[in-house]
Amino acid sequence: MSFAMFVAWVLVGVLAGVLAGLVMKRGGYGLKKDIIFGLVGSIGLSWIFRAIGVFTGSGIVVAAIIAFIGAVIPIVVQRKFWPTESAGEEKADKWWRWGLGATVVAVVAWMTLGPVPQPAATAAVIEDKTYAVTPASVKVQAGIVTGEVTAMKVAERVEKGSDRIVSPAKLTATLTLKNTSANQTVRLIEGKLLYIDAQGQPIKLEDARTEPTLKFATYGSERLDPGQEATQSLDVEFPAEALKAKRLKEIRLELAYIPSPFREEKVNFAVSIGAGK
Repeated sequence: MSFAMFVAWVLVGVLAGVLAGLVMKRGGYGLKKDIIFGLVGSIGLSWIFRAIGVFTGSGIVVAAIIAFIGAVIPIVVQRKFWPTESAGEEKADKWWRWGLGATVVAVVAWMTLGPVPQPAATAAVIEDKTYAVTPASVKVQAGIVTGEVTAMKVAERVEKGSDRIVSPAKLTATLTLKNTSANQTVRLIEGKLLYIDAQGQPIKLEDARTEPTLKFATYGSERLDPGQEATQSLDVEFPAEALKAKRLKEIRLELAYIPSPFREEKVNFAVSIGAGK
């Protein structure tokens, strides 16, 4: 049973109690008692019908009708078998009945005929849209620094069904660099990616998007001794224009580094170990 259904039972019971004094002017115990009789009958009959499974799937209109019938029964029984000798109600009580009756009718009408609550909007489903990069792995060389870019792919996040872009496209990959020099140390400064079109011109990113640069800020990763390797993950912006067919021709990696002489010297010094104590 919903809360709205129970409220309907209560309101219908109150309405029946209010109308009792207007329809059957004699024999009543007053507004309060009529409302109590109406509530008892409305809630009682509605609960009995619900317990035995009658009209359990009905709407609020049928429930209101059942509740009204239940409210009328004890009021009619009281007037028939236990009436009072009262000649009628005072004028103030009548005004209370009319005012309360109009209010209850308005509320019941709004609940019955008013707008139906709309179901909560379903959250949009967001999914990853992935574009394959061919080839997915390439070897690179910049002077004495060589390496490989692997597991390249482009992905953007879109709203399922509408294809509305939620997160712009990004290029992800793994970059491995190696110092091939035998006598120089390399200090990696930064790298920059350029997306080149068929005319050899860079494809620009959309406004407010960050240029795809690489920073070697992690301790130790910016220095490569001879033969040493460093691996770094790439997660950089990718222009929407480059997603169009035959628009992107190549990706250019501009790598900045500082080489410096690397020497290893051997130094021997004489020592002796004394007796243990």
